[in-house]
Amino acid sequence: MKWLEGLDKIGILCYLFICGFAVANVYSVDEKLGNKQALYLGISLFLGLIIFAMRTKFFENLAGVFYIGGVLLLIGLFPFGTEILGQRNWYKFGSMTMQPVEFAKIGTALMLANYVSGGDFNLKNNKSLVTSIAIIGIPAFVVLMIPDVGSVLVFSAFVIALFREGLSGYVFGVVGVIGAVFLISLAVDPLYVVIAIIILAAILIVVNLYRITWDIISIGKYSGILIFLCGLSFASPLILEKMPDHQRERILVLYKGEKAFRDTSGYNLLYSKTAIGSGGFFGKGYKEGSVTQGKFVPEQETDYIFCTVGEEWGFFGSSLLILIYSLFIGRIYYLAEKQKTVFNRVFGYCFASILLLHFSINLGMVMGLFPTVGIPLPFFSYGGSSLVAFSIMTFVFFKLNYSDQNSLV
Repeated sequence: MKWLEGLDKIGILCYLFICGFAVANVYSVDEKLGNKQALYLGISLFLGLIIFAMRTKFFENLAGVFYIGGVLLLIGLFPFGTEILGQRNWYKFGSMTMQPVEFAKIGTALMLANYVSGGDFNLKNNKSLVTSIAIIGIPAFVVLMIPDVGSVLVFSAFVIALFREGLSGYVFGVVGVIGAVFLISLAVDPLYVVIAIIILAAILIVVNLYRITWDIISIGKYSGILIFLCGLSFASPLILEKMPDHQRERILVLYKGEKAFRDTSGYNLLYSKTAIGSGGFFGKGYKEGSVTQGKFVPEQETDYIFCTVGEEWGFFGSSLLILIYSLFIGRIYYLAEKQKTVFNRVFGYCFASILLLHFSINLGMVMGLFPTVGIPLPFFSYGGSSLVAFSIMTFVFFKLNYSDQNSLV
């Protein structure tokens, strides 16, 4: 049919497979929640039809409205939000709840795409760089004040879109070094870390001696970086001690193992690994998982839903799901790169990067490679706000791509 021309069938099929598989797994954990997840999927598909009936300029022209609305919803949590599981990041309407941070990501992606697509945007210009960071930083700061550390990490995904538009890779290097120094200093005596930093700095200076112009500004810059990293090394254990007990334990689980905290922060991870490992190659069968059906893993329908896949569908089912996710995310990056307009491209990169971080952090979390931070698996974890918000982003992007493919320009 002619109207199907330009509709990305691979992406849509990946989306439908993931969502359908998700409903089945949530239903396995809790039949009542599975029925509600199916309802949320129906609502998402209905919204998708509405989005496809809209003009693409609608999203670009009203990007500022969506962005401001998302920020205001986040701010409104402080006086009107409901606290669930220790975080005041929900609105409650009778028996229904709504997590505004999921929708704030949509507004931020649209606003960033709108700004970057402007004619005077240039990341080599400090004004453009500062404005871009402010667009990302304002909602991220509000989320941090809630506090919702997991969602703050996801906001860093927007930097990947800026990197595609010309942001220096130096930023990622600096962030990576800071993170590495912080984590290593928790496992090794900070003095040894400082000695290693000084030795590595000396080697880098010698190797790049012919490139460096030694003036007051250069000496000050490199000395400042060195002093900061050394100071961070000694400060890391102190920062850890000042954290709330549950956050401190979630980090220490990475070093000491989940068995050391089996009655507190390691409990979820211990049974999550048990469930995934017990699935074998083909799994125990649908609704046959002893850990899943025994409900030994708290939040196994939301953040820890992947352990259900591992137990019931085994290595084969888990690998298939990971493969489809990877294909879906890679497809969005591929399509984003092919877009004729900057707005479409940036929005696509924002969407794919958000999915990538959610996917990577959630899987790392349930397998003990990343601290537990409350990041849902996109389209898969139970929750109306998450599923509807991710679906909206999906259909907005595929609508943009559809219009792009059918454009005569």
